[in-house]
Amino acid sequence: MAGKLIGIDLGTTNSCVCVLESGDPRVIPNREGSRTTPSTVAFTDKGDVLVGHIAKRQAVTNPQRTLFAIKRLIGQRFDAPRVQEAKNRLPFPVVGAPNGDAWVRVGERDYAPPELSAIVLRNLKQAAEAFLHEEVTDAVVTVPAYFDDAQRQATKDAGRIAGLNIERIVNEPTAAALAYGFNKPGVKQTLAIYDLGGGTFDFTLMEMNDGVFEVLATSGDTFLGGEDFDQAILLMLVKQFHEKTGTDLTGDRMALQRLKEASEKAKCELSTLDKVDIRLPFIAQGPSGPLHLEASLTRDELEQMVGDLVELTLIPIKDALEQARKTAKDVDEVILVGGQTRMPLVQKCVKDFFGREPNRTINPDEVVAAGAAIQGAVLKGDVKDLVLLDVMPLSLGIETQGGGFVKIIPRNSTIPLRDARVFTTVTDNQGRVEIHVLQGERELAEHNKSLGRFDLINLPPLPKGVPQIEVAFDIDSNGIVRVSAKDLMTGLEQGMSIRPSSGLSELEIQRMVREAEANIEADEKRRDELKYIASAEGLIFSCDKSFAECGKYLNEEQQLFIRETLGQARQAVSSRDKAALQACEADLLETQNLLTEAVLAASEAMMKAMDEEGGLPS
Repeated sequence: MAGKLIGIDLGTTNSCVCVLESGDPRVIPNREGSRTTPSTVAFTDKGDVLVGHIAKRQAVTNPQRTLFAIKRLIGQRFDAPRVQEAKNRLPFPVVGAPNGDAWVRVGERDYAPPELSAIVLRNLKQAAEAFLHEEVTDAVVTVPAYFDDAQRQATKDAGRIAGLNIERIVNEPTAAALAYGFNKPGVKQTLAIYDLGGGTFDFTLMEMNDGVFEVLATSGDTFLGGEDFDQAILLMLVKQFHEKTGTDLTGDRMALQRLKEASEKAKCELSTLDKVDIRLPFIAQGPSGPLHLEASLTRDELEQMVGDLVELTLIPIKDALEQARKTAKDVDEVILVGGQTRMPLVQKCVKDFFGREPNRTINPDEVVAAGAAIQGAVLKGDVKDLVLLDVMPLSLGIETQGGGFVKIIPRNSTIPLRDARVFTTVTDNQGRVEIHVLQGERELAEHNKSLGRFDLINLPPLPKGVPQIEVAFDIDSNGIVRVSAKDLMTGLEQGMSIRPSSGLSELEIQRMVREAEANIEADEKRRDELKYIASAEGLIFSCDKSFAECGKYLNEEQQLFIRETLGQARQAVSSRDKAALQACEADLLETQNLLTEAVLAASEAMMKAMDEEGGLPS
């Protein structure tokens, strides 16, 4: 690595870039002198590309070509429920790419979210080069702690498109903790980082001990942030205007953009004021002439509107505390991160939950970029007495016989790490096994996120249960996963890197952990059913084989009975019907007993024949 390594907070609403100089993190201003840059990209009719403040300023007159909140789409599937919800509120078209990802349409061209994020990153890179008077190629970029593998990889792809070599992906709350604990030798504290930004919410619990930062647990919501607070105000204004004038503004993209800007401004002003007036002249054209929007909003009214959103942040907090086996009283310091934490209601909620005033000594807009710069200095060797131990946000494992899910890497395991489990085959002479890699918290494979599949082939023909197949997970410091499967007898090995092109849907991310708790009894019951069916399937396979080889040693009535029983059992297994299997369980056991007698009869016949031929001594 040559030259300076910068730290970048690529935010949903605003981004920030920082560098470590003379031992201290320093925010790099953009070309307009601002310390943060709106994560907004615009395309003009003439083909110009605008970034930051200049893009945001022309949004009202160019709403369909002004793109914001792209971070909510990065690494996401188009059919994800929350993507569909976001699509309906955004003034620009969100479309499905051929591979199923969510892309953005501008005019006649479709853009991938990493491509649009790269435009913002490139702007930050250029600002850093102008400030440092040298070329910048290396960076540490932050992401929400609850970003999955697809979203992290998409972020790295954005950096590569922007001409940046992303040396490390760091979780945003973790970066904030690094900035808070930097140059505090000998301090030992349990930290709670409450990170409510423009588009995402993260909560991380970690221990800081004399330069060692160890994440204990993390949880979050990748579709909860300041944008949702703005939307609540916007919907209120649309409703009031419709009731007053009879005009519906939801189909007017230019009016919605003006309402969005007014809503964001009102929200920010109500952090210091008790009441604001909202005036938007010529917002629409009515039957008798221009219509103007005039409304007032008090802090109390705003807090009633968004109270449920603030309460939603407590769910990941309680989850992380439970995972870490900690309570609110165990926390020594609560750090607020993200511009939305300036809202008095948010601060009150945090204070009431933890029973202490949150720490307000750091700038919530800049602390994440500062932490990224510090981590970059650690990678370059400029900072030596600092160690970061981060975790995986969701469990990783594979599907097993009967549709179960075996966790090999539990959630909140410290990374980087490697772990492995040994599995075996389920049928005789099995020459191939499929490794289905999953991410999630449910007991059944079908309820978790599929990350990919690969085959281990050319296994030696051996009885079931004999082969020893080691499945190993390797996770690097960026949270990127590699899975391998190895036959311990032959040394045959196959693997894959988890580099998915789309991320977990919001429904999957949010419900994975909580649904695991709510559905634990149903999952266990269904898992037991599938295990019963899988056991019966193995018995049928064994009976089929014995019947084919030794059925001739049974009379016709017995043979007919076995054929009918096995036919009914195969039908029950095919339909995954446990009740139907149980109904023929007695007949299956009788079939097994008859076939055991047939195998013995075949063995006696073979021994008698060999004895008559002199093959064995009498």
